Amino acid sequence: MGYTTSKTRVMIGLGVSAISDSWYGFAQNVKGVEEYQNLIENHISPVYRGHILTKEDLAIRKHILNLMCNFKTTWFTRDNFFEELPQVIHSLEEMHNDGLVELDSNFLKITERGKPFVRNVCMAFDRRLQRNKPETQLFSMTV
Repeated sequence: MGYTTSKTRVMIGLGVSAISDSWYGFAQNVKGVEEYQNLIENHISPVYRGHILTKEDLAIRKHILNLMCNFKTTWFTRDNFFEELPQVIHSLEEMHNDGLVELDSNFLKITERGKPFVRNVCMAFDRRLQRNKPETQLFSMTV
């Protein structure tokens, strides 16, 4: 997944393994070059899997985008709250103690010292990742 400096709710991923985003769902293209080329040449969509976002997914997405792009997020509105938010806040206590984040009852800000660890902060919000922790190393891990 990538980010854009332009505000958009639709992003079309072109190419092998590219991910498209319709704001309410994601779709990923096939991973093989030959398969991708064959599908395109035959005017067939190369999408092979996707996911429709839940209300929780949409709230979490807002937090992750806010953190990745602005280094801060808030949850004082109902749209930004999700059931496991208290666990997320608790899991960030150590980062707070280390001066990597500023944290209060409805606001989180990544400090200058914490900016190199923005992906680690976002991982705390990624509830699907936390619920389904693999036993093996993920493809893209933080240091």
